Amino acid sequence: MENNEKVSGSEALVRALIEEGVDTMFGYPGGAIMPVYDALMDHLDVINHILVRHEQGATHAAEGYARASGKVGVCLVTGGPGATNTLTGIADAMLDSTPIIVIAGQISTDMIGTDAFQEVDFTCVTQPICKWSYQISSPEEITWAVSRAFFVARSGRPGPVVLSITKNAQVGMTEYIPRKVNYIRSYDDDPEIDMTRIREAAAAINSARRPFVLAGQGIELGNAQEEFLAFVEKAGLPFGCTLLGLSVAPSSHPLNKGMLGMHGNYCNNVKTNECDVLIAVGMRFDDRVTGNVATYARQAKIIHLDIDPSEIGKNVPVDIPVLGNCRKTLPLLTERLLKMDRSEWIESFRKYQDEEYEKVIDRELHPAAGPLNMGEVVDAVSSATGGDAILVTDVGQNQMMASRYFRYTRKRSIITSGGMGTMGFGIPAAIGAALGRPDRTVCVFTGDGGLQMMMQEFGTIMEHRIPVKMILLNNNYLGNVRQWQELFYNRRYSFTHLENPDFQVIASAYGIPSRRVLAREDLKSAVDEMLSADGPFFLEACVAEEGNVMPMTPPGKPIDNMLMEC
Repeated sequence: MENNEKVSGSEALVRALIEEGVDTMFGYPGGAIMPVYDALMDHLDVINHILVRHEQGATHAAEGYARASGKVGVCLVTGGPGATNTLTGIADAMLDSTPIIVIAGQISTDMIGTDAFQEVDFTCVTQPICKWSYQISSPEEITWAVSRAFFVARSGRPGPVVLSITKNAQVGMTEYIPRKVNYIRSYDDDPEIDMTRIREAAAAINSARRPFVLAGQGIELGNAQEEFLAFVEKAGLPFGCTLLGLSVAPSSHPLNKGMLGMHGNYCNNVKTNECDVLIAVGMRFDDRVTGNVATYARQAKIIHLDIDPSEIGKNVPVDIPVLGNCRKTLPLLTERLLKMDRSEWIESFRKYQDEEYEKVIDRELHPAAGPLNMGEVVDAVSSATGGDAILVTDVGQNQMMASRYFRYTRKRSIITSGGMGTMGFGIPAAIGAALGRPDRTVCVFTGDGGLQMMMQEFGTIMEHRIPVKMILLNNNYLGNVRQWQELFYNRRYSFTHLENPDFQVIASAYGIPSRRVLAREDLKSAVDEMLSADGPFFLEACVAEEGNVMPMTPPGKPIDNMLMEC
């Protein structure tokens, strides 16, 4: 192929995607993007296009693909309502630092501003919820814009990028000249490390008697899992993990004390307010982690390692900011740390671990009688997979129970909607995860509320025989809202009870094998049947209707002020 070859803008777009290594994309065609879909037909030997059933599903699938594979997820949609249907997924990706690119069709340049059919100023609409949003108005811009989009999406703190491409740019002819963007003036994707801050941080950790580490998703995004373990192991630093950071280290690691935050492990939240040095790595002090910031770790010197300068000091005052990619900053810190015996401090966690086990965990996982508990279903699936599966969750009680009781042995093993809390995320994200990592088992937990927001994606699973293992924790409620209504609204269950369909009949209509389990003695065989199935499987677990996720920090309270029971 010569550089002066004339091709359509649509052909240039598809070739530019292939240049960036795209082999999978998710989408839904329509009038404003039809030329690109036509060009795509000539490249199906290279790009596997997955036809979703809703554009929001395309964005969540792209997120799941990106989070599982470490690559950039791509989705392709038409303009107007097709484009606006992606907004929730774009915002979700922005809050969770997920690198996806949304390519949307747009009316021709000469029609913009006339209120033409399906005209939406998608570029302006998406600017507040993505890293970069750009309208391609001529075919000559395409290869540059695509390369820049991938560079922005995957570099620095990752995130979503939006490209709106006009119809005339798609059908116009241009020379195909590949571009490679790896630098943008005023965009600092790899901040210079201040060695003074590294030395200050190392000195603070070396002098600490009660240090505690908060491990966030930034460790996964920076591919710094090994560097992180070397860091905590050398200095004997106990750590807790944010929701999105739960798989940065094996669950069984002796320094891993579990999850942080509102529904996290009791010991972590207590020790956050007892430690003398708090080291935050690749996390953003979300309100679900801090509780009332006025009472959060006031006694501690706080060290914050992050690649995004806007996050340092934003929510919690920081004593020692360490700006940079944690894959680079962690080794610099580690080489300056002293090997220390902090066994007495680590042992002090046990008192709170034992209290939580007695009052919460044992009752949730080993009930004497009654209906199935959500936690025991999660535990059964986790045990059967040996902690080797990728966990995907929807949002709500299913999310909190799954994150609390699933166990992890490998990196990039939890995919969930953290910052946005998007119901409906689970099923399409699991589709993307299964395609991004076909070598791994993907288990998705969902609730009966979230399932029905994106249940049309059963069609995508059916068409492509995507081997996701779906576990519905069915309690006939919008469980998380119901729990808050029980605890804080005098049990006034306002519009949270659900009249549900027969989910097994629906699964059957899509050709997906299923099983419903109500009795405890049938749970293991049901899980084994699901995991041994060749292809997708839908397991409906009928759980206690008014089960609650405990422990819980009430909203507005100090993070260590946790309820152990209702």
